Amino acid sequence: MPSVAVKLYSVFFKLILKRRLKNRIQNPNLNDEMSSSFGVTSRPEETIAAANPSFTDGVATKDIHIDPSSCLSIRILLPDTCVVSPDSVADRVRTRRSELESRSFPSNSANGIPRRNSYGSPETYNAAATESNRRSSYSNGFSTDDLSMGSETCAYRGYSPFNRRCRRLPLMVQFHGGGFVAGSCDSVANDFFCRRIAKVCDVIVVAVGYRLAPENRYPAAFEDGVKVLHWIAKQANLAECGKSLGKKVDSRKSDVQGHIADAFGASLVEPWLAAHGDPSRCVLLGVSCGANVAEYVARKSVESGKLLDPVKVVAQVLMYPFFIGNAPTHSEIKLSNSYFFDKAMSILAWRLFLPEDEFDLDHPAANPLNPNRGGPPLKQMPPTLTVVAEHDWMRDRAIAYAQELKKVNVDAPVLDYKDCVHEFATLDMLLRTPEAQACAEDIAIWVKKYISFRGHEFSY
Repeated sequence: MPSVAVKLYSVFFKLILKRRLKNRIQNPNLNDEMSSSFGVTSRPEETIAAANPSFTDGVATKDIHIDPSSCLSIRILLPDTCVVSPDSVADRVRTRRSELESRSFPSNSANGIPRRNSYGSPETYNAAATESNRRSSYSNGFSTDDLSMGSETCAYRGYSPFNRRCRRLPLMVQFHGGGFVAGSCDSVANDFFCRRIAKVCDVIVVAVGYRLAPENRYPAAFEDGVKVLHWIAKQANLAECGKSLGKKVDSRKSDVQGHIADAFGASLVEPWLAAHGDPSRCVLLGVSCGANVAEYVARKSVESGKLLDPVKVVAQVLMYPFFIGNAPTHSEIKLSNSYFFDKAMSILAWRLFLPEDEFDLDHPAANPLNPNRGGPPLKQMPPTLTVVAEHDWMRDRAIAYAQELKKVNVDAPVLDYKDCVHEFATLDMLLRTPEAQACAEDIAIWVKKYISFRGHEFSY
Protein backbone atom coordinates (compact mmCIF):
# COMPACT_ATOMS: atom_id res chain seq x y z
CA MET A 1 0.00 0.00 0.00
CA PRO A 2 1.15 3.62 -0.55
CA SER A 3 2.68 5.39 2.42
CA VAL A 4 0.75 7.66 4.79
CA ALA A 5 2.45 10.73 3.27
CA VAL A 6 1.24 9.77 -0.21
CA LYS A 7 -2.31 9.33 1.08
CA LEU A 8 -2.27 12.73 2.81
CA TYR A 9 -0.87 14.53 -0.24
CA SER A 10 -3.51 12.84 -2.37
CA VAL A 11 -6.38 13.98 -0.14
CA PHE A 12 -5.29 17.63 -0.18
CA PHE A 13 -4.51 17.50 -3.90
CA LYS A 14 -7.96 16.17 -4.79
CA LEU A 15 -9.79 18.64 -2.52
CA ILE A 16 -8.05 21.64 -4.01
CA LEU A 17 -8.14 20.59 -7.65
CA LYS A 18 -11.73 19.33 -7.57
CA ARG A 19 -12.92 22.66 -6.17
CA ARG A 20 -11.08 24.54 -8.92
CA LEU A 21 -12.52 22.30 -11.62
CA LYS A 22 -16.08 22.72 -10.33
CA ASN A 23 -15.66 26.50 -10.19
CA ARG A 24 -14.58 26.47 -13.83
CA ILE A 25 -17.59 24.40 -14.87
CA GLN A 26 -20.12 26.37 -12.78
CA ASN A 27 -18.86 29.74 -14.09
CA PRO A 28 -18.80 29.41 -17.88
CA ASN A 29 -18.90 33.20 -18.26
CA LEU A 30 -15.55 33.40 -16.51
CA ASN A 31 -14.11 30.94 -18.99
CA ASP A 32 -15.48 32.93 -21.94
CA GLU A 33 -13.96 36.14 -20.60
CA MET A 34 -10.57 34.56 -20.13
CA SER A 35 -10.51 32.55 -23.35
CA SER A 36 -8.38 33.82 -26.20
CA SER A 37 -6.20 32.36 -28.88
CA PHE A 38 -3.11 33.44 -26.93
CA GLY A 39 -4.07 31.34 -23.89
CA VAL A 40 -2.21 30.52 -20.69
CA THR A 41 0.44 27.90 -19.92
CA SER A 42 0.36 28.02 -16.11
CA ARG A 43 -1.88 29.00 -13.22
CA PRO A 44 -1.17 31.73 -10.64
CA GLU A 45 -1.12 29.12 -7.86
CA GLU A 46 1.61 27.13 -9.61
CA THR A 47 5.07 27.26 -8.00
CA ILE A 48 7.59 28.07 -10.72
CA ALA A 49 11.27 27.04 -10.84
CA ALA A 50 13.38 29.86 -12.28
CA ALA A 51 15.53 29.06 -15.30
CA ASN A 52 19.28 28.88 -14.69
CA PRO A 53 21.48 28.84 -17.84
CA SER A 54 24.60 27.65 -16.01
CA PHE A 55 25.50 24.12 -14.91
CA THR A 56 25.06 24.71 -11.19
CA ASP A 57 23.70 21.22 -10.52
CA GLY A 58 24.68 19.45 -13.71
CA VAL A 59 21.80 20.78 -15.84
CA ALA A 60 21.42 24.22 -17.43
CA THR A 61 17.95 25.54 -18.28
CA LYS A 62 16.45 28.30 -20.38
CA ASP A 63 12.89 29.31 -21.32
CA ILE A 64 11.90 30.27 -24.86
CA HIS A 65 8.61 31.64 -26.20
CA ILE A 66 8.49 30.06 -29.66
CA ASP A 67 5.11 31.14 -31.07
CA PRO A 68 4.28 34.87 -31.35
CA SER A 69 0.58 34.13 -31.93
CA SER A 70 0.11 32.18 -28.67
CA CYS A 71 1.67 31.61 -25.28
CA LEU A 72 3.33 28.36 -26.41
CA SER A 73 6.74 28.11 -24.76
CA ILE A 74 9.41 25.54 -24.00
CA ARG A 75 12.05 24.94 -21.35
CA ILE A 76 15.33 23.44 -22.56
CA LEU A 77 17.27 21.35 -20.04
CA LEU A 78 20.87 20.75 -21.11
CA PRO A 79 23.02 18.27 -19.14
CA ASP A 80 26.70 19.11 -18.61
CA THR A 81 27.71 15.90 -20.41
CA CYS A 82 27.13 17.80 -23.66
CA VAL A 83 30.41 19.63 -23.08
CA VAL A 84 32.67 16.89 -21.74
CA SER A 85 31.95 13.30 -22.65
CA PRO A 86 32.58 10.91 -19.74
CA ASP A 87 33.57 8.22 -22.26
CA SER A 88 36.19 10.33 -24.01
CA VAL A 89 39.63 8.73 -23.98
CA ALA A 90 41.28 12.12 -24.20
CA ASP A 91 39.51 13.26 -21.04
CA ARG A 92 40.69 10.20 -19.14
CA VAL A 93 44.27 10.73 -20.31
CA ARG A 94 44.12 14.38 -19.30
CA THR A 95 42.71 13.52 -15.89
CA ARG A 96 45.39 10.89 -15.34
CA ARG A 97 48.11 13.34 -16.34
CA SER A 98 46.85 15.96 -13.88
CA GLU A 99 46.81 13.37 -11.11
CA LEU A 100 50.42 12.42 -11.84
CA GLU A 101 51.49 16.07 -11.88
CA SER A 102 49.81 16.73 -8.54
CA ARG A 103 51.74 13.82 -7.02
CA SER A 104 55.07 14.83 -8.61
CA PHE A 105 55.08 18.47 -7.58
CA PRO A 106 54.55 19.74 -4.02
CA SER A 107 51.79 22.25 -3.49
CA ASN A 108 52.09 25.82 -2.42
CA SER A 109 50.42 25.95 0.96
CA ALA A 110 49.15 29.45 0.31
CA ASN A 111 47.14 28.80 -2.84
CA GLY A 112 47.24 25.04 -3.48
CA ILE A 113 48.81 25.41 -6.97
CA PRO A 114 51.85 23.34 -8.11
CA ARG A 115 55.07 25.35 -7.74
CA ARG A 116 56.53 24.16 -11.02
CA ASN A 117 55.14 24.56 -14.49
CA SER A 118 56.79 23.60 -17.76
CA TYR A 119 55.38 26.63 -19.56
CA GLY A 120 56.81 29.38 -17.40
CA SER A 121 57.89 30.54 -14.00
CA PRO A 122 55.81 29.87 -10.90
CA GLU A 123 54.90 33.56 -10.74
CA THR A 124 53.47 33.46 -14.26
CA TYR A 125 51.45 30.34 -13.50
CA ASN A 126 50.09 31.75 -10.25
CA ALA A 127 49.08 35.01 -11.88
CA ALA A 128 47.18 33.19 -14.60
CA ALA A 129 45.52 30.85 -12.15
CA THR A 130 44.14 33.68 -10.05
CA GLU A 131 42.13 34.99 -12.99
CA SER A 132 39.92 33.24 -15.56
CA ASN A 133 41.73 29.86 -15.50
CA ARG A 134 40.53 29.02 -12.01
CA ARG A 135 37.58 26.69 -11.71
CA SER A 136 34.34 28.26 -10.69
CA SER A 137 32.68 26.85 -7.58
CA TYR A 138 29.26 27.21 -9.17
CA SER A 139 29.98 25.77 -12.60
CA ASN A 140 30.37 22.08 -11.77
CA GLY A 141 34.01 21.90 -12.80
CA PHE A 142 33.89 24.06 -15.92
CA SER A 143 35.83 27.28 -16.16
CA THR A 144 33.91 30.51 -15.90
CA ASP A 145 35.00 31.34 -19.44
CA ASP A 146 33.31 28.16 -20.68
CA LEU A 147 30.03 29.01 -19.05
CA SER A 148 29.62 32.72 -19.62
CA MET A 149 30.70 35.69 -21.61
CA GLY A 150 33.14 38.22 -20.28
CA SER A 151 31.83 40.38 -17.49
CA GLU A 152 33.12 43.47 -19.27
CA THR A 153 30.41 43.06 -21.93
CA CYS A 154 27.63 43.16 -19.30
CA ALA A 155 25.83 40.56 -21.41
CA TYR A 156 24.65 36.97 -21.17
CA ARG A 157 26.14 35.12 -18.19
CA GLY A 158 24.97 31.61 -18.99
CA TYR A 159 26.54 28.79 -20.95
CA SER A 160 27.51 29.62 -24.55
CA PRO A 161 28.49 26.67 -26.77
CA PHE A 162 30.32 28.51 -29.53
CA ASN A 163 34.04 27.87 -29.93
CA ARG A 164 33.71 24.93 -27.50
CA ARG A 165 34.19 21.22 -27.92
CA CYS A 166 30.57 20.14 -28.24
CA ARG A 167 28.90 16.76 -28.03
CA ARG A 168 25.57 16.06 -29.70
CA LEU A 169 22.83 14.51 -27.59
CA PRO A 170 19.40 13.06 -28.43
CA LEU A 171 16.31 15.18 -27.86
CA MET A 172 13.49 14.18 -25.53
CA VAL A 173 10.32 16.26 -25.97
CA GLN A 174 8.38 16.15 -22.70
CA PHE A 175 4.70 16.98 -22.15
CA HIS A 176 3.66 17.64 -18.55
CA GLY A 177 0.54 16.38 -16.79
CA GLY A 178 -2.27 18.17 -14.97
CA GLY A 179 -5.46 17.05 -16.66
CA PHE A 180 -5.06 19.66 -19.44
CA VAL A 181 -6.21 22.33 -16.97
CA ALA A 182 -3.21 22.65 -14.64
CA GLY A 183 0.53 22.14 -14.53
CA SER A 184 3.29 23.83 -16.52
CA CYS A 185 6.63 23.03 -18.10
CA ASP A 186 8.47 25.23 -15.58
CA SER A 187 6.73 24.13 -12.38
CA VAL A 188 8.98 23.00 -9.56
CA ALA A 189 7.77 19.40 -9.76
CA ASN A 190 8.13 19.16 -13.54
CA ASP A 191 11.54 20.85 -13.49
CA PHE A 192 12.75 18.37 -10.86
CA PHE A 193 11.51 15.43 -12.95
CA CYS A 194 12.99 16.74 -16.21
CA ARG A 195 16.38 17.34 -14.59
CA ARG A 196 16.44 13.73 -13.41
CA ILE A 197 15.53 12.48 -16.89
CA ALA A 198 18.17 14.67 -18.54
CA LYS A 199 20.88 13.31 -16.25
CA VAL A 200 19.86 9.65 -16.22
CA CYS A 201 19.04 9.35 -19.94
CA ASP A 202 21.85 11.71 -21.05
CA VAL A 203 19.51 13.68 -23.32
CA ILE A 204 18.46 17.27 -23.94
CA VAL A 205 14.95 17.62 -22.55
CA VAL A 206 12.59 20.03 -24.30
CA ALA A 207 9.69 20.52 -21.87
CA VAL A 208 6.62 21.89 -23.66
CA GLY A 209 4.40 24.55 -22.11
CA TYR A 210 1.22 23.97 -24.11
CA ARG A 211 -1.97 26.02 -23.77
CA LEU A 212 -4.30 24.96 -20.98
CA ALA A 213 -8.07 24.44 -20.90
CA PRO A 214 -10.71 25.77 -20.60
CA GLU A 215 -9.18 28.95 -22.06
CA ASN A 216 -8.07 26.86 -25.05
CA ARG A 217 -9.91 23.61 -25.54
CA TYR A 218 -9.13 20.67 -27.80
CA PRO A 219 -7.18 20.59 -30.09
CA ALA A 220 -5.03 23.50 -28.81
CA ALA A 221 -2.69 21.44 -26.60
CA PHE A 222 -2.30 18.76 -29.28
CA GLU A 223 -1.54 21.31 -31.99
CA ASP A 224 1.04 22.94 -29.72
CA GLY A 225 2.88 19.63 -29.45
CA VAL A 226 3.09 19.36 -33.24
CA LYS A 227 4.24 22.99 -33.47
CA VAL A 228 7.17 22.21 -31.20
CA LEU A 229 8.35 19.40 -33.49
CA HIS A 230 8.15 21.72 -36.51
CA TRP A 231 10.02 24.41 -34.56
CA ILE A 232 12.81 21.95 -33.73
CA ALA A 233 13.01 20.95 -37.40
CA LYS A 234 13.20 24.60 -38.43
CA GLN A 235 15.96 25.26 -35.90
CA ALA A 236 17.97 22.32 -37.22
CA ASN A 237 17.59 23.48 -40.82
CA LEU A 238 18.59 27.06 -39.97
CA ALA A 239 21.64 25.74 -38.12
CA GLU A 240 22.64 23.75 -41.20
CA CYS A 241 22.24 26.89 -43.31
CA GLY A 242 24.57 28.68 -40.94
CA LYS A 243 27.16 25.94 -41.33
CA SER A 244 26.91 26.00 -45.12
CA LEU A 245 27.57 29.75 -45.05
CA GLY A 246 30.74 29.10 -43.10
CA LYS A 247 29.80 31.67 -40.51
CA LYS A 248 32.15 31.79 -37.56
CA VAL A 249 31.51 34.33 -34.84
CA ASP A 250 33.36 34.82 -31.59
CA SER A 251 30.57 34.79 -29.04
CA ARG A 252 32.63 36.82 -26.57
CA LYS A 253 32.95 39.70 -29.02
CA SER A 254 29.51 39.70 -30.56
CA ASP A 255 26.01 39.95 -29.22
CA VAL A 256 24.56 37.83 -32.03
CA GLN A 257 26.47 34.73 -30.86
CA GLY A 258 26.46 33.15 -34.32
CA HIS A 259 22.71 33.47 -34.76
CA ILE A 260 21.21 33.70 -38.22
CA ALA A 261 17.75 34.88 -39.23
CA ASP A 262 15.27 33.29 -41.57
CA ALA A 263 14.03 34.98 -44.75
CA PHE A 264 11.91 37.42 -42.76
CA GLY A 265 14.51 38.04 -40.06
CA ALA A 266 12.04 36.83 -37.46
CA SER A 267 13.64 33.62 -36.22
CA LEU A 268 17.05 33.07 -34.66
CA VAL A 269 18.91 29.83 -34.27
CA GLU A 270 18.74 28.49 -30.73
CA PRO A 271 22.45 28.02 -29.84
CA TRP A 272 22.11 25.10 -27.42
CA LEU A 273 20.10 22.98 -29.85
CA ALA A 274 22.24 24.03 -32.82
CA ALA A 275 25.45 22.99 -31.08
CA HIS A 276 24.30 19.97 -29.05
CA GLY A 277 20.94 18.71 -30.33
CA ASP A 278 20.56 15.70 -32.60
CA PRO A 279 17.00 15.88 -34.00
CA SER A 280 17.41 12.55 -35.82
CA ARG A 281 17.21 10.87 -32.38
CA CYS A 282 14.02 12.36 -30.94
CA VAL A 283 11.96 10.69 -28.20
CA LEU A 284 8.51 11.81 -27.03
CA LEU A 285 7.75 11.53 -23.31
CA GLY A 286 4.25 12.22 -22.04
CA VAL A 287 3.11 12.31 -18.42
CA SER A 288 -0.57 11.67 -17.59
CA CYS A 289 -2.54 13.88 -20.02
CA GLY A 290 0.80 14.73 -21.62
CA ALA A 291 0.92 11.09 -22.76
CA ASN A 292 -2.24 11.73 -24.79
CA VAL A 293 -0.49 14.70 -26.40
CA ALA A 294 2.64 12.61 -27.06
CA GLU A 295 0.58 9.84 -28.69
CA TYR A 296 -1.11 12.39 -30.95
CA VAL A 297 2.21 14.01 -31.88
CA ALA A 298 3.68 10.58 -32.67
CA ARG A 299 0.80 9.89 -35.05
CA LYS A 300 1.24 13.27 -36.74
CA SER A 301 4.98 12.67 -37.10
CA VAL A 302 4.22 9.39 -38.90
CA GLU A 303 1.79 11.20 -41.19
CA SER A 304 4.26 14.02 -41.88
CA GLY A 305 7.07 11.68 -42.86
CA LYS A 306 9.94 13.55 -44.50
CA LEU A 307 8.20 16.90 -44.03
CA LEU A 308 9.66 16.90 -40.50
CA ASP A 309 13.23 16.23 -41.65
CA PRO A 310 15.69 16.19 -39.99
CA VAL A 311 13.49 15.43 -36.96
CA LYS A 312 12.83 11.73 -36.55
CA VAL A 313 10.72 10.33 -33.71
CA VAL A 314 12.43 7.06 -32.85
CA ALA A 315 10.42 6.15 -29.72
CA GLN A 316 7.82 7.38 -27.25
CA VAL A 317 7.33 6.92 -23.51
CA LEU A 318 3.79 7.09 -22.12
CA MET A 319 3.71 7.45 -18.34
CA TYR A 320 0.34 6.54 -16.79
CA PRO A 321 -1.58 7.96 -19.81
CA PHE A 322 -4.85 9.81 -19.31
CA PHE A 323 -6.88 7.33 -21.38
CA ILE A 324 -10.57 6.82 -20.71
CA GLY A 325 -13.67 5.44 -22.46
CA ASN A 326 -17.40 4.96 -22.12
CA ALA A 327 -17.15 1.23 -21.35
CA PRO A 328 -15.48 0.97 -17.92
CA THR A 329 -12.57 -1.39 -17.44
CA HIS A 330 -11.89 -3.56 -14.38
CA SER A 331 -9.44 -1.05 -12.88
CA GLU A 332 -11.83 1.86 -13.51
CA ILE A 333 -14.46 0.07 -11.43
CA LYS A 334 -12.17 -1.20 -8.68
CA LEU A 335 -9.95 1.88 -8.33
CA SER A 336 -12.33 4.67 -9.37
CA ASN A 337 -11.64 6.55 -6.12
CA SER A 338 -7.87 6.11 -6.29
CA TYR A 339 -5.14 8.58 -5.39
CA PHE A 340 -4.61 12.06 -6.87
CA PHE A 341 -6.74 11.89 -10.04
CA ASP A 342 -9.84 9.80 -9.35
CA LYS A 343 -12.26 9.01 -12.14
CA ALA A 344 -14.87 11.64 -11.21
CA MET A 345 -12.29 14.40 -11.22
CA SER A 346 -10.83 13.19 -14.50
CA ILE A 347 -14.26 13.38 -16.15
CA LEU A 348 -14.52 17.00 -14.96
CA ALA A 349 -11.16 17.69 -16.57
CA TRP A 350 -12.31 16.15 -19.86
CA ARG A 351 -15.47 18.30 -19.76
CA LEU A 352 -13.27 21.38 -19.53
CA PHE A 353 -10.87 20.22 -22.23
CA LEU A 354 -13.20 18.90 -24.96
CA PRO A 355 -15.57 21.31 -26.73
CA GLU A 356 -19.09 21.07 -25.34
CA ASP A 357 -20.53 19.76 -28.61
CA GLU A 358 -17.78 17.10 -28.85
CA PHE A 359 -17.78 15.79 -25.30
CA ASP A 360 -17.54 12.02 -25.40
CA LEU A 361 -15.33 9.74 -23.34
CA ASP A 362 -14.69 7.75 -26.51
CA HIS A 363 -13.37 10.85 -28.25
CA PRO A 364 -10.14 10.05 -30.18
CA ALA A 365 -8.22 12.34 -27.83
CA ALA A 366 -9.42 10.33 -24.82
CA ASN A 367 -9.54 6.81 -26.23
CA PRO A 368 -6.74 6.02 -28.70
CA LEU A 369 -8.27 2.60 -29.41
CA ASN A 370 -11.42 4.20 -30.79
CA PRO A 371 -11.87 2.62 -34.26
CA ASN A 372 -12.86 6.05 -35.64
CA ARG A 373 -9.73 7.81 -34.39
CA GLY A 374 -8.23 8.13 -37.89
CA GLY A 375 -4.55 8.66 -38.59
CA PRO A 376 -1.96 6.04 -39.47
CA PRO A 377 -2.43 2.38 -38.47
CA LEU A 378 -0.95 1.23 -35.18
CA LYS A 379 1.72 -0.83 -36.95
CA GLN A 380 3.36 2.41 -38.11
CA MET A 381 3.65 3.84 -34.60
CA PRO A 382 7.14 4.19 -33.10
CA PRO A 383 8.34 1.85 -30.32
CA THR A 384 6.35 2.67 -27.20
CA LEU A 385 7.19 2.18 -23.53
CA THR A 386 4.18 2.36 -21.21
CA VAL A 387 4.54 3.04 -17.48
CA VAL A 388 1.64 2.17 -15.17
CA ALA A 389 1.09 2.18 -11.41
CA GLU A 390 -0.65 -0.48 -9.32
CA HIS A 391 -3.08 1.97 -7.66
CA ASP A 392 -4.05 3.92 -10.77
CA TRP A 393 -7.53 3.43 -12.22
CA MET A 394 -6.24 4.29 -15.73
CA ARG A 395 -3.83 1.33 -15.84
CA ASP A 396 -6.02 -1.20 -17.70
CA ARG A 397 -6.64 1.02 -20.70
CA ALA A 398 -2.92 1.89 -20.96
CA ILE A 399 -2.01 -1.81 -20.85
CA ALA A 400 -4.65 -2.56 -23.51
CA TYR A 401 -3.12 0.08 -25.79
CA ALA A 402 0.33 -1.49 -25.38
CA GLN A 403 -1.10 -4.94 -26.12
CA GLU A 404 -2.67 -3.68 -29.35
CA LEU A 405 0.73 -2.32 -30.40
CA LYS A 406 2.35 -5.68 -29.66
CA LYS A 407 -0.21 -7.45 -31.85
CA VAL A 408 1.11 -5.52 -34.86
CA ASN A 409 4.77 -6.16 -33.95
CA VAL A 410 5.55 -2.78 -32.38
CA ASP A 411 8.03 -2.91 -29.51
CA ALA A 412 5.69 -1.95 -26.65
CA PRO A 413 6.79 -3.17 -23.20
CA VAL A 414 4.87 -2.24 -20.04
CA LEU A 415 6.52 -1.30 -16.76
CA ASP A 416 4.14 -1.90 -13.84
CA TYR A 417 5.23 -0.46 -10.47
CA LYS A 418 3.83 -2.02 -7.33
CA ASP A 419 2.41 0.11 -4.48
CA CYS A 420 2.62 3.22 -6.67
CA VAL A 421 0.00 5.82 -7.58
CA HIS A 422 -0.74 8.09 -10.51
CA GLU A 423 2.04 10.68 -10.99
CA PHE A 424 4.36 8.79 -8.59
CA ALA A 425 7.46 9.53 -10.68
CA THR A 426 6.70 13.15 -11.56
CA LEU A 427 5.66 14.22 -8.06
CA ASP A 428 8.71 12.64 -6.45
CA MET A 429 9.85 16.02 -5.16
CA LEU A 430 6.98 15.66 -2.68
CA LEU A 431 6.46 11.90 -2.44
CA ARG A 432 10.15 10.84 -2.27
CA THR A 433 9.63 7.22 -3.29
CA PRO A 434 12.48 4.92 -4.39
CA GLU A 435 10.32 3.73 -7.27
CA ALA A 436 10.59 7.16 -8.92
CA GLN A 437 14.37 6.92 -9.32
CA ALA A 438 14.04 3.30 -10.44
CA CYS A 439 11.47 4.36 -13.02
CA ALA A 440 13.81 6.99 -14.49
CA GLU A 441 16.60 4.43 -14.71
CA ASP A 442 14.30 1.85 -16.35
CA ILE A 443 13.23 4.44 -18.92
CA ALA A 444 16.90 5.19 -19.66
CA ILE A 445 17.70 1.50 -20.20
CA TRP A 446 14.89 1.08 -22.72
CA VAL A 447 15.29 4.42 -24.50
CA LYS A 448 19.02 3.90 -25.11
CA LYS A 449 18.18 1.02 -27.44
CA TYR A 450 16.90 3.64 -29.88
CA ILE A 451 19.01 6.73 -29.19
CA SER A 452 22.46 5.23 -28.62
CA PHE A 453 24.79 4.83 -31.60
CA ARG A 454 26.16 1.68 -29.98
CA GLY A 455 22.78 0.20 -29.17
CA HIS A 456 22.13 -1.24 -25.75
CA GLU A 457 22.42 -4.69 -24.29
CA PHE A 458 19.34 -4.46 -22.10
CA SER A 459 15.80 -4.97 -23.27
CA TYR A 460 12.28 -5.48 -21.94
